[in-house]
Amino acid sequence: MPLEKLRIVNLDEKDPDKQVIEVLYNPQTYVQQRSVSYAQIEMLAGDAPVVQFRNGGAESLRMELFFDSLSAGQEVGGTTESREGFRANQLRTSMENEINVRNYTAMVYDLMRVNADVHRPPKLRVEWASLQFTGFLASCEQTFTKFDEGGRPVRAVLQCEFLEYRDPEKVNKLNPHNSPDTTKFRTVRQGDSLWALADAAYGDAGRWREIAEANGIVNPRRLRTGELLVLPALD
Repeated sequence: MPLEKLRIVNLDEKDPDKQVIEVLYNPQTYVQQRSVSYAQIEMLAGDAPVVQFRNGGAESLRMELFFDSLSAGQEVGGTTESREGFRANQLRTSMENEINVRNYTAMVYDLMRVNADVHRPPKLRVEWASLQFTGFLASCEQTFTKFDEGGRPVRAVLQCEFLEYRDPEKVNKLNPHNSPDTTKFRTVRQGDSLWALADAAYGDAGRWREIAEANGIVNPRRLRTGELLVLPALD
């Protein structure tokens, strides 16, 4: 059974021959990471802040890719022509080396270049068995560790980090600030009014009474700057 290779698919590339990059060697490990951000809102005369969710962060995918043109084994990926070239090159001495490993690292490294058609680097999909990650190559560090007698690199390691892509329309639909059924906290700033806060939170300035009731406000025209208000969830 042939070894399944990790592939990087350029979703913006129209030429089928340039669309897929199959890595030479599968990574030994990869790391997926996600984080979320919370704000600590200080309350007047309180002994601890209120912790409020602010936003989620993009998921990242990090991996190390290995390249070697002189000790290529049967597991080397790429096109049939590339595999044959690597198999032939491993029988040569370093003085007879015919492969510049930069030609292969550049295929990944150049995925950070701006695509003139879409005015950004290309959108990618990293595929390897159950790993299906859509995003952009955010950073890539090349380290060349071995060279032939002519100074051409024959071995390299790439430290790659991809950042998740999410459809902006779907993200906006999930935005908690657009959802009136989520309890929120707001610190009063100079010039704020209950009417404006209600309009921003619920899309209806007439719901200011819910905010006043939840915070025990008798006179809605008298808000204290720096006061923390609860904007209650609406059914």
